[in-house]
Amino acid sequence: MATTPTADIGMTRNIGIMAHIDAGKTTTTERVLFYTGSSHFIGEVHDGAAHTDFDEEEQRRGITIYSVATTCFWKPGEPEAHTAESGAHRINLIDTPGHVDFTVEVERSLRVLDGAIAVFDAVAGVEAQSETVWRQADRYSVPRICFVNKLDRVGATLTRTVEMMVERLGAHPIVVMIPVGLEGDFEAVIDLVTMELLTWPLGSDPQDKGRTFVRAALAEDHPSFAEAAAAREAMIEALAEVDDEVMDTFVGEGAEALSVDDIRAGLRRVTLSLRAFPVLCGSALKNRGIQPLLDAVVHYLPSPLDVPPVEAELTSGSKAGELVVRKPEPDEPLLALAFKVVQDSHRGPVVMFRVYSGVLHVKDQLYNVAKDKKERVNKLLLVLASKTEEIEEVGPGNIAAAVGLRFATTGDTLILSKDKARVVLPGMEIPDPVIFRSVEAKSAADQKDLDQALERIQLEDPSFTVYEDPDSGQTLMAGQGELHLEVIVNKLERDYRVKARVGKPQVAYRETISKPGQVEFEYDREVGAKRQYAKLTLELEPRERGAGNSVENALPETDEISKFPHDFLAAALEGIGDSLTRGPILGYPVVDVRVRLTAVHYIEGDSSAASFRAAATMGTNKAIVAAGAQLLEPLMSVEVVGPEEFIGNVHSDLNTRRGRVLGLGPRGNAQVVQARVPLAEMVGYATSLRSVTQGRASHTMQFAAYSEVPSDLQQKIITKVRGY
Repeated sequence: MATTPTADIGMTRNIGIMAHIDAGKTTTTERVLFYTGSSHFIGEVHDGAAHTDFDEEEQRRGITIYSVATTCFWKPGEPEAHTAESGAHRINLIDTPGHVDFTVEVERSLRVLDGAIAVFDAVAGVEAQSETVWRQADRYSVPRICFVNKLDRVGATLTRTVEMMVERLGAHPIVVMIPVGLEGDFEAVIDLVTMELLTWPLGSDPQDKGRTFVRAALAEDHPSFAEAAAAREAMIEALAEVDDEVMDTFVGEGAEALSVDDIRAGLRRVTLSLRAFPVLCGSALKNRGIQPLLDAVVHYLPSPLDVPPVEAELTSGSKAGELVVRKPEPDEPLLALAFKVVQDSHRGPVVMFRVYSGVLHVKDQLYNVAKDKKERVNKLLLVLASKTEEIEEVGPGNIAAAVGLRFATTGDTLILSKDKARVVLPGMEIPDPVIFRSVEAKSAADQKDLDQALERIQLEDPSFTVYEDPDSGQTLMAGQGELHLEVIVNKLERDYRVKARVGKPQVAYRETISKPGQVEFEYDREVGAKRQYAKLTLELEPRERGAGNSVENALPETDEISKFPHDFLAAALEGIGDSLTRGPILGYPVVDVRVRLTAVHYIEGDSSAASFRAAATMGTNKAIVAAGAQLLEPLMSVEVVGPEEFIGNVHSDLNTRRGRVLGLGPRGNAQVVQARVPLAEMVGYATSLRSVTQGRASHTMQFAAYSEVPSDLQQKIITKVRGY
């Protein structure tokens, strides 16, 4: 791949496909790859042949676990143009998981994207995970277009899904396409911008799979013409509400004065500015609606030139801490972000990255700012779903993979080692794990292989952590949910050939305090024939849930305090922080506590930094107990969807799990129960749900908040965890 000149960067689209599980993301991606010529057959999720679900675990489960970067080409009006040389746009496409246990995969993808396609199920509408990924996209200011999928299914409706976008997402959707027929009668779509009818005739070629489609002016005698005309008027009104240029023409000259180019330009402006979101529709499984979706990617989603240049922070020199702007231009200094690491059995670690500025060449020596390491790029790869193509260089605005980087992990900033300005990009928000399991090798001979495998998986997946329990000495692995850890265990056996013994899932509790407290603590020990003395006073008070901890130096300004050695003070504050990592009840992290160091006393010759660190650690522990140490448990937002006749069973079952039902309502021909339930009560819930609904209901859950454990249960939990 040649250096990408700035003029061509405008032809690039870095986009993701995001949605709730089973909304049809991977199926949509498969059609995109097929119609853009990147694949020669359509792989289906239900038969395990999807191109982007190339991991065996993904193919077995039928869900996408790891985000995959795939490059393809598309030119509106010329569906056979599949190369950059033919004037087609380069689309770097990321297919992301919809299961809540894998939201970090979505998060890391959105971090490097410029735009996204939000896929919605026309029957289910806006579901729980749809809201989660939408909020993630909001956080990174990612412009979106919407694709309402599965219009061929019973209970499908475009109107209700659009209404839910307004109600649940607070979005301003603009419908630019409507279906002709619904459910079994769904046969075509109408492009409201051009007032054209798009049909996919069933030809004699079984390999066509919807590749051939016809775009023709919508005749005035067509049964859907009146509906389309009204929908077009509504589209223009919705656009005028959020775009002044369209509003001026609409009010002054009427809707008929707006040309197709005017409408597209207006839709592009409001999409890029996040003021509105164009809505298209179709059925990926039935091969209808994908080509106009690709047109919309080109027409409405941003190129790297359309988004603000990235800001990076200088890490060295007299201007350390200041922000510098890096534009997507080839002659700017190289700035890249590693957003995923995949372990390849032949190549070793393969690092997916995005270049924000400059050009990266094969054999370039890079500097990893976070790791303070130099490393060299041995190969550059263009990733084409399940296969790769070696390339010589990667220009600004593009996504590719590098082989040879031994130290890079998710979120690392990469620059050329010869560049004098050391800069770092913002990292990614990685959620704390909510569930953990013990893991040990089945034999001593396997221990080394297990340790190496766990270390490599942590490099791939930053939401997965491994640590040793200081009390039991057990190795614990922690993640985002049962499925997350189950996938890890299968990966150990399948990819690394390591047989491990794994404990039952356990909840990651937290500890806090229930009231203010104050402790004066004196530490006076003889260590190695030398006295170690320190005395301090600590004040504790609870903070709002989710506020985090605050450790404050609240020492009065007195003559004695002015002589208090700075390293003693630093050690005391450090000791407080250390103590908060392991609470006094069960050793879980302490959260949402303000600790103030209000008094100290030291004796010259007998006091040291070590004695104050010890005093602070032990004193904080004692103070937490005095302030009413309290266990916190993770609460999950749970959504259950199933037939109405089983909803009573679901409701009763959730009540037995200490659940609080927040809402109940229809969704298509099913009923939806929304509830908050402690995670401890949801372990193994999938099996129970199958039992009470005869396997006809499904559920999703995601972390909502930590909440106090009821006093009558706290002692039971302590006994269960301790084993006595």
